Amino acid sequence: MTTPEDALEEFILGAPRRYTRQQIAETAELDLETGRRLWRALGFAETSDDEVLFTERDLEAVRLMTHLTDAGVLDPDVREAVARAMAQSLSRLAEWQVGMLVRVIEGQGGEVTPQGSREIAAAVLPALEELQSYVWRRHLAAAVRRMVVTSGPVDEPGTWQLVVGFADMVGFTRTTRRRSTAELSEMIERFGSTTTEVIADGHGRIVKTVGDEVLFVADDVAHGAAIALALQDRVRAEPALPELRIGLAAGPVLVRYGDVYGEIVNIAARLTAHARPGSVLADRGVADALSDDPRFALRPLRSVAVRGYRHLHPWLLERAAEI
Repeated sequence: MTTPEDALEEFILGAPRRYTRQQIAETAELDLETGRRLWRALGFAETSDDEVLFTERDLEAVRLMTHLTDAGVLDPDVREAVARAMAQSLSRLAEWQVGMLVRVIEGQGGEVTPQGSREIAAAVLPALEELQSYVWRRHLAAAVRRMVVTSGPVDEPGTWQLVVGFADMVGFTRTTRRRSTAELSEMIERFGSTTTEVIADGHGRIVKTVGDEVLFVADDVAHGAAIALALQDRVRAEPALPELRIGLAAGPVLVRYGDVYGEIVNIAARLTAHARPGSVLADRGVADALSDDPRFALRPLRSVAVRGYRHLHPWLLERAAEI
């Protein structure tokens, strides 16, 4: 017997459950173990092979993935990594959307029920789906444009010259103990909106936000430096936010599945941990790139010993004094 919860889930999925994993694999000519790994990579709990869980849309998705693999667009060796990257972003988006709808219902004095949720889903799902497609295409267009106008990868495939920055809220754990849930929610929202606006205005892009820290990159070192200083200025003007520590490093960075890796990323993180509240520390790559830029002042500091680096040389980044 179909429960109200099952009916709601099928409505959101857009099709009734009809297939087991075994049937999906056989119909789509996909190896069963590969199907299990992809399901786990998408972030879903393991299920038995004979459970009727999948819909026509699941079958279409598997066929599409198989088609892209056969066409050479999606390498079999990276399919699971691609699935994980997509799932991590989309699962967070889905959780946020559901939380937003729950707050709307409760704010109107309503109760969250399967029937009420279905009515809301019917009203808002098409609009959310269309909006997500629009935002994705805009970001895709921006990413393609960056690829076309830049000089291309350096040294190794997937490696690009970037400036990497970490911005970390000082004393976040201590601050959360002193604030109510409503105040904490406001602080997180202000941090997200402020960093997003400043980084976008500065021609950078956010790689990810993890709790009290945001990781961003920019193609131009001067843009990255301006973003870091602008973040400090904006946060000082936000009473709801604690001070920031920011670290910047520039050089070759491995860009993979929407994330960044390598020594430059590690150095930026170490500089952030060592920075004083309200300051921006930069590495030698940033200092060298900005040495002749009259907008910035860089003061060398004593070398520090941090995890992985016994002699890391930081520079204090500030705006140049106006004459």
